[in-house]
Amino acid sequence: MIRTLFAFSMALSLTACGMARDDSLSEEVGAEVMEAYQSGDFDTVISLTAEIPDDSSWVRVRAASLQRRGEDHFFHARIDESIADFDAFLAYIPDQDPHHWQRGLSYYYAEKYEEGKAQFERHQTVNTQDVENAVWHFLCAVRAPGGKVEAAQKELIPIERDSRIPMKEVHDLFAGRGSVEEVLSAAAPNTDNILSDEERNHLCYAHLYLGLYFEAIGEEEKMKEHIRLAAFEYPMEHYMGKTAKVHAKLRGVGPLKVE
Repeated sequence: MIRTLFAFSMALSLTACGMARDDSLSEEVGAEVMEAYQSGDFDTVISLTAEIPDDSSWVRVRAASLQRRGEDHFFHARIDESIADFDAFLAYIPDQDPHHWQRGLSYYYAEKYEEGKAQFERHQTVNTQDVENAVWHFLCAVRAPGGKVEAAQKELIPIERDSRIPMKEVHDLFAGRGSVEEVLSAAAPNTDNILSDEERNHLCYAHLYLGLYFEAIGEEEKMKEHIRLAAFEYPMEHYMGKTAKVHAKLRGVGPLKVE
C-alpha cells in the first residue's frame, strides 16, 4: 500500500498563518489545540474543535486528528472505532476517499466485506500498480456473500509493475499460479545468513500475506503459523507490520512460548 495517505502535515503548516487569523477558536484554545496535535493527543484536539464551523481553518487540524486517531484505534484492534473516525475524516475531506485503503483494511476486520471490496476498487483508480490492493480486494471478495476462492482468482486485479519484494510472488500465489515456497524464497533467499533489516521486512510482508492467503482458503492452522511469524518473529513498526499484530490479536494468535 501507499504508506502515506496524504501530505497532511504540509497542509497543516501551510494553513498555520490562516489559523492565526481564524476567530473560530480563541488564541489560547488554538495554542492548546496545536500543542495537543504536535504531541499526538488527538482526543484533546477533537474535543476542543468539536464546535468549529465547516469553513474554519481549524477543520484540517480536526480532520487530520480524526485520521490519526482512527489509525491508532486500528492498531489497538478497535475496528469499529477506527471506521467511525475514518468516516468522520472523509466527511471533512471527501476527495481522499479513493486514497483511503486504511478504511478498506478496517472494513475487512469488521466483516464488512462488500464495503471493503468497493473501497479497494476505488483505491485501484488512484493506485493502479499495488499488489497489496489487489490482495485485499481478493480477500474481501472471497468473504463477501456468495464469494469463492476460484471466482476471486479469476477476478484478481492484474498488477504488472509492483517491484517490491516479494510482491510479484504474492500476486502469483493469490492468482493460483504461484507457491508458498516462491514467496519465501523471494523474501529471503539467503536464510542461512544473518538477516538484514531489509530481509526481515521482506519476511514480515511475506508471512503476513501467506497468513492472509491461508485464511482465505480456510486453513486456520497455517494462517496462525504465518501470522505468528509476521507479528512476532519479524515484527515491523510500519502500517502493515502493525496490521499483522492486529490480525494476530483478533484471531487469537500469540507468540510461541519458550519452554
